[in-house]
Amino acid sequence: MFDPESVAADGDTPQAGAPLAARMRPRSLDEYVGQEHIVGEGRILRRLVESGNLPSIILWGPPGTGKTTLARIIAKGTNAIFVPISAVSAGVADLRRVVAEARDRLRAGGGRTVLFIDEIHRFNKAQQDAILPYVEDGTITLIGATTENPSFEVIGPLLSRSRVFALKMLEPDDIERILRRAIDDEDRGLGASGIAIDDKAIAALAASCGGDARIALNALEAAVAGARSRDDDGAAHVTVDDIEEALQHRTYLYDRQGDAHYDTVSAFIKSLRGSDPDASLYWLARMIEAGEDPLFIVRRMVILASEDVGLADPQAMLIAVACQQAVHFIGLPEGFFPMAECALYLALAPKSNTVGGAYGAAMTDVQATRNDPVPLHLRNAVTGLMREMGYGRGYKYAHDFDGGVVEQQHLPDRVAGHVYYRAGDRGWEGRRKAEREQEQKSRVNPTTDEK
Repeated sequence: MFDPESVAADGDTPQAGAPLAARMRPRSLDEYVGQEHIVGEGRILRRLVESGNLPSIILWGPPGTGKTTLARIIAKGTNAIFVPISAVSAGVADLRRVVAEARDRLRAGGGRTVLFIDEIHRFNKAQQDAILPYVEDGTITLIGATTENPSFEVIGPLLSRSRVFALKMLEPDDIERILRRAIDDEDRGLGASGIAIDDKAIAALAASCGGDARIALNALEAAVAGARSRDDDGAAHVTVDDIEEALQHRTYLYDRQGDAHYDTVSAFIKSLRGSDPDASLYWLARMIEAGEDPLFIVRRMVILASEDVGLADPQAMLIAVACQQAVHFIGLPEGFFPMAECALYLALAPKSNTVGGAYGAAMTDVQATRNDPVPLHLRNAVTGLMREMGYGRGYKYAHDFDGGVVEQQHLPDRVAGHVYYRAGDRGWEGRRKAEREQEQKSRVNPTTDEK
């Protein structure tokens, strides 16, 4: 069912008519784009490959970041037989067959076997247990690929016998390099077709594929095939419009590390702070459609819930944190529902920035007087010696007083009487301010029953 493949031989030769993404699959670490933190010069995975002493590994990362390609390159670089299987369709019987072939190969002096399991997180515990002994005794070298956190999806014994390497989402610059290589390559890419493509179209495609090189190359191939404009020889001239049509959605020139990223999120935050629900939704949609990390957007909303809504509506923080949990749980595309709900709530909520101001004032005193001792009456007297030294003496227990409020010094002597929190007048905070003022008046001028 699974034919072992010598990566050094036919593993580098795509089938006739293969998609551009398959034809442009890198053949060596020098051609491999991205993941410099593990395969760059002098980095750990490159050193392991160059030494030929490769342990079993788990490659964990988003789709289209090159996990399968990297596994092939590793096998080739270590002169191993590469046997790929998919956890979606393979079972224990298939694993046993691969292991038996690997054992026979070792006995015949045919070299070791790299078993590549794509989407290893889809194997259940019994299936993962089935390969554990053979990873441990060296019959096979396992390379597992997963988009899910291996801490939760790979059994502990197998994880402890493997090295986990986390792959990062490819940056737009990485995608551009991959696209330009495909455009220029005359043997495997599109170079022989004489196509022309706008720099803006390349940038738009690189920014709109979500860091997935496979999507980018497939869209490029579709855009070339369906280009509206062609020269007299039939060579395609690819524009941004062609890219948009190939992707089936509008592209946005949005660099997640550049000015567009910071300018757009700034506009979003300022719209929320300015209580403009329509502008808030517009900038939110711009970021989501451009491929911004949804958890980045939600983090900004959690911060704003405290920084700019604050005690005017304490419920805002609960809404924002619930949004974070919901988006983390369901992801996109449906995650736009809780994100939009949260953005509308924050935009419509009353605003107060007293939390940040109060903390800043307290922090100033802490930095100036950070070694001041805690007043004795606020310290816990847990031993007889502490009680003799006055710990806890004179402390007034708030619940023994009307309203649960007591007048006593809670600050160190040097900052006693300093006021850090100055309540605002809006929303819950304004109502609570009025209630506290009334409570203070009642304590100063208590009413007495006439007899």
